[in-house]
Formats: sequence, structure tokens, C-alpha cells
Amino acid sequence: MVKTFQDIPGVEWVEGTGNFITIDEEKCTGCGNCLKVCLAGCYEIVNKKARIRSTEKCMECGACWYVCEDGAIDFSWPAGGTGFRTNWG
Repeated sequence: MVKTFQDIPGVEWVEGTGNFITIDEEKCTGCGNCLKVCLAGCYEIVNKKARIRSTEKCMECGACWYVCEDGAIDFSWPAGGTGFRTNWG
């Protein structure tokens, strides 16, 4: 469900749909940049590929997505029912 308000045009409050971070194993080279930047320890390397350990403590900063040189991380913010998105990025 998406909520909008006329007095704040271009902003939508979005309910989450579950997994908000995914890793494309075909693209991941296992460089570990996501592990280095994630303060919440959401990632681990298994069989030379990044894998999500847990997103329970994820701060939704998006740093993992930003530092992934391979474009393997898809970050669909916001997670579960919190946050908003705008037309401006």
C-alpha cells in the first residue's frame, strides 16, 4: 500500500515487501567491499561470493549498494513499512 499527501507532492510512503537487499551471485566477485562498509554486519562471504547473513540490524544506509563495484547488490529502500521515496531520488 502506498500513501500520498496532497500537501507533499512527489512523496510516497511505502510499505515494504520483504527482502529489500538482494545479491546477484552471477555478478558478485566476492571482493568483500560490502562486508567492509556494513557497520551492521549484514554480509558474509561464502564460497567466494557475498551473501546476506541478516538484515535485522541494517541501518538502511545503502553503503553496500554504493561500494559494490560489480553492481551485484540491489537495494530497494525502504524496508518493511517504514520510510518514503520521492521523485527526486
